[in-house]
Amino acid sequence: MAGEPPPPFAWLVLACSVLAVSSAGAVFQLIDEVPPILRASWRLQATALLLLPPFIFQLMNLKKSSPDTFSRLGEKQVVAAIVGSGVCLWIHFGSWVWSLDHTSLTHSLLFVTAHPLVIVAGLYLLGKGITKKQTSGALVGFIGAGITLLGVTNEGEVTLIGDLAAFVGAVAIVGYLTAGRVLRGWMPLFIYAFPVTLIASILLSLSSLVFEGGAFSLLPSETSIFGWSDLVWLPAIAYLAFVPGIIGHTGINGVLRWFPPIFISVAVLFEPLLGSVIGWLLGTTGIPGVYTWVGGAFLIAGIILVTLGQAEGLDHVDSEAEE
Repeated sequence: MAGEPPPPFAWLVLACSVLAVSSAGAVFQLIDEVPPILRASWRLQATALLLLPPFIFQLMNLKKSSPDTFSRLGEKQVVAAIVGSGVCLWIHFGSWVWSLDHTSLTHSLLFVTAHPLVIVAGLYLLGKGITKKQTSGALVGFIGAGITLLGVTNEGEVTLIGDLAAFVGAVAIVGYLTAGRVLRGWMPLFIYAFPVTLIASILLSLSSLVFEGGAFSLLPSETSIFGWSDLVWLPAIAYLAFVPGIIGHTGINGVLRWFPPIFISVAVLFEPLLGSVIGWLLGTTGIPGVYTWVGGAFLIAGIILVTLGQAEGLDHVDSEAEE
């Protein structure tokens, strides 16, 4: 009930979910023999298969229980929003996984989670009102990004093009989140998640065919569109699909019942730190350099300020609407 503290298991679910999504980058790096766009497509192909059964169940249930809501699924605006969300997820995953091969794991995670800075910059450019915390957070965040980028010439794994690719992933995820907030207001979780994931996986597969020389033949598996079914790659892809894909993202959606979105948004910002530790333990990344530590701290602090400022802005709008 509203006002009651979250139950202990909700904290456990949130912690496990954040840890699960944080592990994705390091596991992707473990299979770097596979071209980046192709392995991103493998992850989403496998995730789509896992989402298919609950999608069918929710679709049949919705048709019986709420015919009016079911009929909305065929509306042009709804279809366009789902396709648009899938396109954004395609760009996000393609650019982010590509960045993992072209910059350090820590830099990739820092820049791909910087989407709150993208949102506040967009609001400013559109002339929308932003709070003082959002302004301060954006300033701190962009200073942090600048300091972090100094590592391009001082940290061997870091490259400007890799950092830029990760940031493109952050820009793309804004569209995905925007569509999700609109559609998830009335659309069941799996009815939204399955088609979006399927669209993104198809687009990633086609992109791999065009840009990476991917093929439909099953051999060699490391260049096959369906090569993830090979026992060499299946354990890693199954992990990525189930742990970060289902436990991570579904768990985060589930605990929204007990935690406010702003709290979860801040909790997810631990991903760069946790992901870097996991990468170090798995041997896929080294210890970050000083510019990454200092700049990353500023960047995360700025994102937290922006996120808190966004919540204040929403509370202000809600209070005005009630008056």
